[in-house]
Amino acid sequence: MKKVLIYVPVVLSLVVLGAHFMRYDSSAGVVGSIVLIALLFVRQPWVARLVQTALILGALEWLWTLFELIQVRTALGQPFIRMAVILGSVAAVTFISALLFQSSTLKKFYKLDSRD
Repeated sequence: MKKVLIYVPVVLSLVVLGAHFMRYDSSAGVVGSIVLIALLFVRQPWVARLVQTALILGALEWLWTLFELIQVRTALGQPFIRMAVILGSVAAVTFISALLFQSSTLKKFYKLDSRD
């Protein structure tokens, strides 16, 4: 059960990232998110590192989007604090999801040794 629960933030982060890409009409981003979710079933070290890297890049994408939206809202004189808190939280959860691959549960599942 613990193994299943540890995937919840990872899958949720990838789904939300896929929705973000869909919003911006990036078919490659949507397909990439779906492929990464499917790859979670493959018990190989490279899968863990690929998904982990994608999640870190996803967190950076959220931060970049946050920066851009703050610029737009500031220029238009619109409030941005609530949006900043929400997108900052999404970025944080995405980054924490990447860190879950350092847990003993996922290290064991993906056969990651101490060198990885």
